[in-house]
Amino acid sequence: MEKNSVKIIAQNKKAYHDYFVVEKYEAGVALFGTEVKSLRAGLVNLKDSFCKIYGGELFALGIHISPYEKGNVFNKDPLREKKLLMHKKEIMRLNGHVAKEGYSLIPLSLYFSGSHVKMELGLCKGKKLYDKRDSDAKKSAQRTIERTFKSSTED
Repeated sequence: MEKNSVKIIAQNKKAYHDYFVVEKYEAGVALFGTEVKSLRAGLVNLKDSFCKIYGGELFALGIHISPYEKGNVFNKDPLREKKLLMHKKEIMRLNGHVAKEGYSLIPLSLYFSGSHVKMELGLCKGKKLYDKRDSDAKKSAQRTIERTFKSSTED
């Protein structure tokens, strides 16, 4: 297997619906062995997850990693806080954005980079209801355009 191959485990599509993603960052995730085995089986849910910074460290909350079937006593709490691994300067910069400007840190996807588990974080600004309606209308218009273009090329 190639050393830098990327295999996506899970994506948080709801984040793109609820937030404007301003910037994206990559962070490593500190996990236990049974959690990694559950991730390899795809037993993870990123919906309603978010990140917090305490004491200069970055943690992801609300990520549900189902217990490994054969893990028995070694299984951890499925909703425990997962520590994210980033450089101190990056964490402090993100902390400044989150504290002053009203941004949120939202996990966008979880993937294997080689043998390491990585998380793509988004520095996000919340969408209002009218923003969500507007983006839904644009998506539906784009779908309609593609559908009509496809049908016209087939004839």
